[in-house]
Amino acid sequence: MFTIQPLKLWGHWGGPNPWKVCMLLEELKLPYDLQIVEFTDVKQSQYLELNPNGRLPTLEDPNTGITLWETAAIILYLIEQYDKENILSYGQSPEKHLCQQWLAFQASGQGPYFGQATWFARFHPEKLPSATNRYLDEILRVTGVLEEGLARSATGWLVGDKCTYADLSFVTWAGVGEGLLHELNRADGVEEKYPRYTAWLASLKKREKVAKCLDLIAEGRAAHGLR
Repeated sequence: MFTIQPLKLWGHWGGPNPWKVCMLLEELKLPYDLQIVEFTDVKQSQYLELNPNGRLPTLEDPNTGITLWETAAIILYLIEQYDKENILSYGQSPEKHLCQQWLAFQASGQGPYFGQATWFARFHPEKLPSATNRYLDEILRVTGVLEEGLARSATGWLVGDKCTYADLSFVTWAGVGEGLLHELNRADGVEEKYPRYTAWLASLKKREKVAKCLDLIAEGRAAHGLR
């Protein structure tokens, strides 16, 4: 029997993107080693040799000899290589391609907009209310797109009749969005306006492997003096 060697994942204690990969690895029961890298070190030559973009995550798979960066590419690789039984995916169209569609939306819509909202709300050296509000509005718009997608589903999942990698890809940034909306007093009425989204996110957070990763994020943030 082929024994899978542990995959190596470079991530960050609080960065949303690496933990999306962790959730997938956990759900697929794949062995892995998580290497914590501080954001100040991702531009150092040692890490740039792995990932010339200087971002997290990066995945190295000793079982196939491949090293990959870009979260969506890593997710698609793990599904193709290790989800042969379609535990978190579908092997045929239309579901196969609908999962890819939602992953593309996460990578092009949710992640960048929620990330920009975080930057302007918390890290930009000068306060720019117009920029902050622009991206907070995008958080709500993206939430509305997910609400509409879930409204067209009879199962409570984005695609088909089960939780897939498409659903899982949204969890970590959704948590960031929730925190920002509450922090900046924009959360009133969100649960009432987006009931399917709220129920869907609650279901995802209750999954054992997802909850494990979310707890580790919370522990990392607490250890660094963050809420």
